[in-house]
Amino acid sequence: MIQELDTNGFDQLDKSGSMMVEFYSKVCGPCKMLAFVLRDIDKAKPDFPIYTIDFDENKELKERLGVKGFPIMLFLKDGEEVNRITGLQQKPAIVKAIDEIL
Repeated sequence: MIQELDTNGFDQLDKSGSMMVEFYSKVCGPCKMLAFVLRDIDKAKPDFPIYTIDFDENKELKERLGVKGFPIMLFLKDGEEVNRITGLQQKPAIVKAIDEIL
């Protein structure tokens, strides 16, 4: 399930288990292409939570998490970051990162 979050939503999120958080910008071409890849992954792994956060509208959260650019995907397990992938990636690389934390 892909769900849009803001800082407040992220802070209230139950972070137990595994999940991916993607920071994007509405004006970013690679972010728009990555959205298609993430939708495809969501179809293949419907029980894996994918969250998206607008980089430009959540400055405090991006600073707290050390996010410097976009697109960037943070892979979390029980609230701890275990992997980070920057830039447009193809489905196999993202699925591999997901499989490593499941």
